[in-house]
Parts: sequence; structure tokens; C-alpha cells
Amino acid sequence: MDRRGFLKTGTAGLALSSIGHHVAAAEQSQPNKVALIGCGWYGKSVLFRHVQVAPIEIVALCDVDKNMLNEAADMAAQRQASKKRPRTYCDFRELLAKEDIDIVQVSTPDHWHAVPAIEAIKAGRHVYTEKPTGVDVVESQAMLAAARKYDRVVQVNTQRRSTPHLIEARDKFIKSGRLGKIGMVEVCCYYHMRARQNPPDAAPPDYLDWEMWTGPAPLLPYNTLAHPRRWRAYMEYSNGIVGDMCVHMLDMVRWMLDIGWPTRVSSSAGIFTDKESRANISDTQTAMFEYPDDELNIVWNHRSWGHAPDKDYPWAAIFYGDKGTLRVSVQRYDFIPRGGEPERGEVCYELEKYPEDKTEKGLEKHVAPAIRAHLLDFRKAIATRERPVADIEQAHISSTACILANMSAQLGRTLQWDADKGRVVGDDEANRLLARPYREPWVHPDPKTV
Repeated sequence: MDRRGFLKTGTAGLALSSIGHHVAAAEQSQPNKVALIGCGWYGKSVLFRHVQVAPIEIVALCDVDKNMLNEAADMAAQRQASKKRPRTYCDFRELLAKEDIDIVQVSTPDHWHAVPAIEAIKAGRHVYTEKPTGVDVVESQAMLAAARKYDRVVQVNTQRRSTPHLIEARDKFIKSGRLGKIGMVEVCCYYHMRARQNPPDAAPPDYLDWEMWTGPAPLLPYNTLAHPRRWRAYMEYSNGIVGDMCVHMLDMVRWMLDIGWPTRVSSSAGIFTDKESRANISDTQTAMFEYPDDELNIVWNHRSWGHAPDKDYPWAAIFYGDKGTLRVSVQRYDFIPRGGEPERGEVCYELEKYPEDKTEKGLEKHVAPAIRAHLLDFRKAIATRERPVADIEQAHISSTACILANMSAQLGRTLQWDADKGRVVGDDEANRLLARPYREPWVHPDPKTV
């Protein structure tokens, strides 16, 4: 495992013991004025973890759903020290035109990640954004290009890289060599998360700007299956379960093994059991990410029906080494050596230290510590001008690999990826799919001209 050169930058291993130090640094030297674009479920989850670990002032909020916007503004007034209610906007461009913003958090649906993030970067703000880094490859390339051109810190919320028990598992079993040579990793999701409903189209509610919500995506009739929160039922707004769940696990595996781009991506997918739902994402999919020189393969499976093969690991990664097997998830890890006693680790909740986690609506309590550590790593990167642990480039690799898997399933063939050129080798049809058409008047970002 030496050849993989683990932890070259030293920023990936943010341990719980160092959090106090980073909080102190945040209080002394880092930007404090924060704005949020996208005030739904995870937008608030991240924003109020930020309040917990740094003395930020939430100065502005933006959402096209006025109900979500006002709920978030009321919560911000309650939770931040100043008790001030942030300014509210329905158009992110008006928010970004204000000068009193240091950090912009982008927590919109996937089809709206790229444009606001790029505009925030160009306006000189550091950005904390959700994954994936785009609904198409060129969006993701443009986000990376903007971050580098304007020298802004961009942290992506692939927070497995900051999850305490996963850091422990990586250090104890992979970095130490106790797993031995790893030749294959399986990643999977067997949650029943694909929408099963088929509600009728309807007029959008008066509190929602459906035209702006749709933005550059195709303008479909409003449907409650798209908003609120269930928009991942549609490929028009997302990359399905692969773009949602695989990107997390693939990114975690890449971080644990310190590996970069796959060279070949193949996938097969379909709607095999639930053909009645309006959802157009796959209910079953297998993808393979092949790494050069027979280093290893990473295989993804999702199935939104039936039972998980291992009830303790329905969303997980399984590392197969010649000295043992390591199973990891957001809840725990289990190491099973070829000889000796198994070892288990569990998630850390921190509920006594942060009692508001106990009652906050919709919060994934087991993920809250990872988000806090991830935000502190982000703020440390702003202070030191180093790359954060989930830098935009790392998230770009993981997001693009997942988008290529969906493209492979759509085209019915393996795609060979040239990371230097950012193109599929010898496949003009595939390369035409790297950028989705944008609905006017929105203009697709170009990595050459951002």
C-alpha cells in the first residue's frame, strides 16, 4: 500500500482532538459573514452546524420557495448570536450583488449547483457546496476552473472524508497495512429511496417560483414529486441514485485509498420492478470503475427494492484485502481479519455537547459531527490557503466518474476516460453528452471562459 502515498497533504485527517484548535483559528482570522442559497433540508442542516463551530453571522438567505425561505430566516434569527434575521432573496443574483458576504453555501437541487457556485466564486466568495459538482461533466469542469482562476476555497459536502469513525478505520486498517493488498472494493446502496408515487401535474403553489426553480433544466409541469425535496426522482434535475449515493461512497473509497481517476467506466441500469412511478431514474444499477495497471476495481450496486444482502450495511463500502475484509458505513465499521478477532467502531454523535441536535427538524444526527469537522476543515483552508479535504478537484473526480457511469448505461458501452483532456476516448457520441443543453436564457458555463 506504500505506493499510494497516503495523506500527502495532511489535511484529510482532521481528528476530533484537533477541533478546538481549529475553532480558535476560525474565531481569530476567518471570514464570518455567510449566505445560503437553497434553504431546504440539507441547506439548514449544514448552516446550523456552521453556527455551532464558528462565530458566523448569517447575513442573507435565498430560495425560490418563500415558505422554506421564511422558515430558514426565522431559525437563523433564533440560532445565531446576534439574533438578527437575515435578508431574504428569491434570486441568487441579487444576493451575490451585495458586498457584505464572505462565504456562500450552495445547497440547491443538483441542476442548480454549478451556476450559483461559479457566480459566487467570480464575485470573490469562498464556497461550500453540495455534491455532485454538476449534473453534467462540463459544469463540473467549469466549477473547478473557476475555483482555480479566482483562487477561492471550494469545499464540497462529501463529508465522509471528515467522519471520525471512518478516519479511524482508514488509519487502523488501510494505512497500517492490516488489510494487506486491496484488489477490489464494493460500494452499494439498497435503500428504498426511489419515489413510488405517480401524482398528477398541477399548478405550482403561489409561494413557489417554478420557472426559477427549473432554471436551466427542461421546463416540466409542476408536480409534487419534484418539489419539495423529491426532485431526485427525475434525471432532468439530478443523476439519480448514482449521482446521490454512489458519489459519496466512491469519494470515500478514493480518499481512503488515495487514488484518483478511473480509466474505464461501465454500467448497466434499468427500471426493473417499479414501472408505475413517475420517477424516471433507475431502480437497479451496477457500475464498474476500473483503475490503471490492474490496481483495483470499484464496483457499485444499487437496488431500491428487496432486501439488502447485509442488513447492517445497506449503504456501504466493503474493502477486500488479502489479509482481511473491512466494511464501513455512516454508522459503523467492522474489520474481519483472516486470523484474529474482529474489531468494530461506531459513529460518534456528540449530542450532549450540541444538545440542539436532539430536536432539530430533519437533521441526520449521525452525520452532524462529520459536517462540523468538514466545516472546520473548510475554514482552516481559508485561513491557510491550503486545499480543503474535499476540495473541488476531488469532488469533480468523484462526480464525473458517477456521471460517466450513467452515460455508459445510457449508451450501452464502456467509456474510456482521458482525465488530462477531460474527454471520452474515441467516442464522439459520448462526448456530446458531457454538457447538457441549457434552457434559455440560461447559458451553460464554459471551463475555458469562466
